[in-house]
Amino acid sequence: MTQIIKHSVFIVDDDPDDRESIRDAFIENKHHQDYTFMVNGDQLIVHLNEASDKKHPSLILLDLNMPGKGGTEVLRQIKNDDNLKSIPIIVITTSSSTKDRETSYKLGANCFLTKPDSYKELLAITDSIARLWL
Repeated sequence: MTQIIKHSVFIVDDDPDDRESIRDAFIENKHHQDYTFMVNGDQLIVHLNEASDKKHPSLILLDLNMPGKGGTEVLRQIKNDDNLKSIPIIVITTSSSTKDRETSYKLGANCFLTKPDSYKELLAITDSIARLWL
């Protein structure tokens, strides 16, 4: 019997509809992982600092534009922390700005994606993310 390994995926976005749509797209693609919602960067940083290494996520999907600690600041903080910097981070945001893309990669993002306009596109993106990262 093959054991299925579930990965922990943190979806960090202040928009509840976006968080749920992203999770639903993964599940519709039959990528059943442990999904945890975070509403902002402050919540993510607190959680990561309180968790043991074994409780760190396999992947973080991070929005840039959030109230409180935004995605850019969170990305900088995580990638400058020796205990956290190995966690893959995919920026998934409404921004299509070249500056945001360049800044994200400069700070250590593993991937930068602009949120798609349709659910069908989101299905394709989440399937690719799961195949590449999980």
